[in-house]
Amino acid sequence: MTQHLAAPSTGTSDAAAGHPTGWWQDAVIYQVYPRSFADGNGDGMGDLAGVRGRLPYLKELGVDAVWLSPFYASPQADAGYDVADYRAIDPMFGSLLDADALIRDAHDLGLRIIVDLVPNHSSDQHEWFKRALAEGPGSALRDRYHFRPGKGDDGELPPNDWESIFGGPAWTRTTDPDGTPGEWYLHLFAPEQPDFNWEHPAVADEFRSILRFWLDMGVDGFRVDVAHGLVKAAGLPDLGTHDQLKLLGNDVMPFFDQDGVHEIYRSWRTILDEYPGDRIAVAEAWTPTVERTANYVRPDEMHQAFNFQYLATAWDATALREVIDTSLDAMRPVGAPTTWVLSNHDVTRHATRFANPAGLGTQIRTPGDRELGLRRARAATMLMLALPGSAYVYQGEELGLPDVTDLPDEARQDPSFFRADGQDGFRDGCRVPIPWTREGSSYGFGAGGSWLPQPAGWGELSVEAQTGAAGSTLELYRAAIAARRAHPGLGAGTDVRWLDAPEGLLAFARPGFVCTVNTTGAPVRVPAPGTLLLSSAPVETDGDTVELPADTTVWWTV
Repeated sequence: MTQHLAAPSTGTSDAAAGHPTGWWQDAVIYQVYPRSFADGNGDGMGDLAGVRGRLPYLKELGVDAVWLSPFYASPQADAGYDVADYRAIDPMFGSLLDADALIRDAHDLGLRIIVDLVPNHSSDQHEWFKRALAEGPGSALRDRYHFRPGKGDDGELPPNDWESIFGGPAWTRTTDPDGTPGEWYLHLFAPEQPDFNWEHPAVADEFRSILRFWLDMGVDGFRVDVAHGLVKAAGLPDLGTHDQLKLLGNDVMPFFDQDGVHEIYRSWRTILDEYPGDRIAVAEAWTPTVERTANYVRPDEMHQAFNFQYLATAWDATALREVIDTSLDAMRPVGAPTTWVLSNHDVTRHATRFANPAGLGTQIRTPGDRELGLRRARAATMLMLALPGSAYVYQGEELGLPDVTDLPDEARQDPSFFRADGQDGFRDGCRVPIPWTREGSSYGFGAGGSWLPQPAGWGELSVEAQTGAAGSTLELYRAAIAARRAHPGLGAGTDVRWLDAPEGLLAFARPGFVCTVNTTGAPVRVPAPGTLLLSSAPVETDGDTVELPADTTVWWTV
């Protein structure tokens, strides 16, 4: 058991709603995708030793916590989101000793560690599932998953019409020990990821034990993968439609966002509250509305939930104001902080999304206008960091990295790329290892190359190239996070006060602070609301007025 960080909280509280003051209320949390962050042993794959060696960089960046994507023992059918053993580290990432050392070093630096938890499904190599297959129909272990007989005269059709998020049916037929076709099992993602049956008490008991294992290791919290998916509607009813991916985020599905998930998270909250140091749970919950997302962060459930509605919003003043208001309004009654996020390991980086026309979704195959995308991305980041609540930063966005949109097919590893009618399958573009140095093997990622090819010229976007460089994106992030920490009007809170602004502009006030945003493609002259604090692009003031360049955010003290 490692030591645990016990730094004083800096957030505000909403005692009436039952939420205590906690560090998560205004935290800036940095997502590390371990295989693409830093390679400590030179095998071309990032690992925990690599992350540990780069912790001082994250401390200097100014973030409060580090969220690690899965590093558990896994066949890697879906980049570690197919877990074979929740209490073991996959050898490609290191060992439990490496995890312990990473947690200790992070705490020594004042950083908190959040780990990914994958409770919706396991790997098909999990011991439970392997035994369920080997023992055949009637095995008690099959009740811990969703095994069903097929439809049709010979059971040759899937039990229902559900479709996998990765494409194709959400069911795979098994072969019985005697070699004959057998039952089907449910997998909302890849066939190598069978869904747990959370109606079975052994599943709930196992995950309570897993929580305690990692809490005893000293982790500060969990990001809960597919938090909306654990409970399925009784009877597993047909949806009665195809192209079900188009319905995601618009309707409550029989396999997503069922009300029964909340009982699970209330039981988890009691465990988290037993441990010192404000341990937290963060929901990855894709829901039809922000209001339904708020259900996951009621005072007796989780602490935060990702705001995917904000991530998917176009660079448009009207749309941004609407989603900001809706997000704050939804979280205020439950006393939870609103979260803001622009990029992660599953979507095209926002420097590339904003380089393309609006309306193309969150997975984009074209590079777009690189200069425009970076300018908007810098402005969008400053807007995000000015809003009340907690912000998430995905590794490499502080370097202004674009998505790599021209990876050759033979290099791709996203499982949905190889399945028809699924997601676009281009998530590899945001997972290319990040550059640390101008030159050298894999631009400083590691001594043995890189598991995904990095573009030529990547070195000029590296940490080395941008450190100390005036106007660089890295220095903008460092300055913005430092200013956010230092200014008493930034960070935690529940409200913004909107100010009058011309069409295409946003302006809002917080205590002692004003943020102005120009989302248009042309400069606009407006009254200067105060003293310039920081801007995403150079601005010129002329007495009482300021010319806001196109696609620029400016912070002011008042």
